[in-house]
Amino acid sequence: MERFKKLVDDFGLPNFIIAGFLVILFFLTGPAGIRIDKSFTDIMFRFGINAIMVLSLVPMIQAGCGLNFGIPVGFIAGMLGSVVSLELGVSGMLGLFVAMIIGAAFGLLLGWLYGELLNRVKGEEMVIATYIGYVIIFFFNILWTILPFKNPQSIQSYGGSGLRQTISLEGVWSKILDPGTIIDPLSKRPDTLPVITVNSYIQIPIGMILLFAFVAFLVWLFFKTKTGTAMTAVGSNPDYARAAGININRMRILSVMFSTAIAAVGLITYQQSFGFIEMYGAPLGFVFPTVAAVLMGGASVNKANIINVIIGTILFQSLVTMTPTVINSLIRIDLSEIIRVVV
Repeated sequence: MERFKKLVDDFGLPNFIIAGFLVILFFLTGPAGIRIDKSFTDIMFRFGINAIMVLSLVPMIQAGCGLNFGIPVGFIAGMLGSVVSLELGVSGMLGLFVAMIIGAAFGLLLGWLYGELLNRVKGEEMVIATYIGYVIIFFFNILWTILPFKNPQSIQSYGGSGLRQTISLEGVWSKILDPGTIIDPLSKRPDTLPVITVNSYIQIPIGMILLFAFVAFLVWLFFKTKTGTAMTAVGSNPDYARAAGININRMRILSVMFSTAIAAVGLITYQQSFGFIEMYGAPLGFVFPTVAAVLMGGASVNKANIINVIIGTILFQSLVTMTPTVINSLIRIDLSEIIRVVV
């Protein structure tokens, strides 16, 4: 009994309840007539799509900057990387990685500015970050209409200027990392990475999972360095860090730059999976699901790790995937949108 209580305390009672709810949903897939293996595939793909965005929260949390409600700063960098990659006319796997490199570079630049601002509002980071997220989105909504992009795939069909609301990536780097779905079989996509196919329904996207593993490894490796250890010390005990001669403001700025660069890569991963770039206000829709996922994994406002990211993303995406599907099938009424909002 004591061991069970310790397990609940370590994992968190709310997360334990959510995990129990998911187990019940999986048991209900049989009566609902839903294939559990297909649901597993959906969850794996959703994990691959979203995990890097959730991972981007870790550096700022570890440095004591709180939950990054200003993550749209990184998303804007990712959007810049994507449209610049299209403008350069680079396609295929190379085009995807060019977009990620450019997006990460813009992320470092915007992250530096963002970090400088957060250093001036210590103690109110999460509130100010929320405002910053909205401000940068609406500021770039203006820039998207006046920046001199010329690629016909990106600009409005009328007027010849201003970026489209939705930019298709078909024939460029759409689904490069996650081919092999039932709709888009691997045999038709020789330029892409393979998937592990267990049967007609269970498929594991190697590309996205390997990319997440690589980025997660870089984050883990960074926090094993002297700079990463100093950053963690700043978040855990600022007074001790200051007494040890650590430049607190510098560590906080570095954490913000790191977070925004990872967020840029995460958004580009999401874009390639869906096959299009959503411009203008679209990034605002990722903020709260991303923060909710890392919290569901057991993170707090000043401590998070890669395990929290993995558990939280799986829990959140399982909840989003399974709940509407199972409940709709059981009661025969389409409540999917209502359930998604509640979740």
